[in-house]
Amino acid sequence: MISVHEESPDQERVRPVTGWSGDEEYFTFREFDDFRPEEVVDVLNGRVAGVIFRGMISPDVCEQIASRFWASPSIRERPSPPGHYLGTYHYHKPTGQYLDECAESAAAVAEVLDVPGRPLDRFRRGLSDALAPQGAIFRLAEKDGRQACMALLRSWHGHGEFALVPHEDRSQCSEPQQADFEIQQVLGYQPAALNICLENGTGGRLFYYNIRPDDESKRRLGLHYTGSPYPRGAVDGFELLRVDVNPGDVYVFNGAHVHAVEPNVDPEARRTTLAALLGFIDDKTVVSWT
Repeated sequence: MISVHEESPDQERVRPVTGWSGDEEYFTFREFDDFRPEEVVDVLNGRVAGVIFRGMISPDVCEQIASRFWASPSIRERPSPPGHYLGTYHYHKPTGQYLDECAESAAAVAEVLDVPGRPLDRFRRGLSDALAPQGAIFRLAEKDGRQACMALLRSWHGHGEFALVPHEDRSQCSEPQQADFEIQQVLGYQPAALNICLENGTGGRLFYYNIRPDDESKRRLGLHYTGSPYPRGAVDGFELLRVDVNPGDVYVFNGAHVHAVEPNVDPEARRTTLAALLGFIDDKTVVSWT
């Protein structure tokens, strides 16, 4: 279920951000019961905010991937936001460090994802086929022949107002330590976030705000290179989608919008996803990274 709400500014009194908001036709999550990769292309091209494919991954496959994730000896703990992950984040690192960590974790990630049907491979093949008519290709981001991670598996345990605080994914793509990395070319377009839900309890919804903050707002809040966290009061008042997410759902959305994840009602429940970022770096090339 996807619900739309107008938030009232009853939280911390912070001057609202300024930026771009979409119209009614754009600001929605198109919802399907089957995989339609051409809809992902619409997200990448900025025609719609998001798309969700309900039950695309079977319960058995979700359970297998999640079980392998939790059993992996390569799983790591992250203090903020609190949780566990397998793979690596590019966030706030020099390019070389990120690519080193990608190489170190590649075999462990591949082992966890080697399940019947190989859902990530299915997604990648479908997107490649959907891009082909416009002469575009889809590949992993790279530098000097070294490739980004194919995916990041992660589970958050935050139990405050949000399990993952309001943030956006565009600012981190301007990290000065990664000026030599091709993912920064996505700034001329828009980064998209891919998520495959493997586990979720009651709650754990995606909060998605109809605002892409401008550079002035980011600098004022000190978020120009991080994109996190946006004070609740800075985004209250903007139209908000609350998107229910269930195991097996695959969803892709414009990551330049502020978004967050609410905690599960049951503090013992796990919200585990397989995730990646992707976007055009030129008119003919879409890359992905983590």
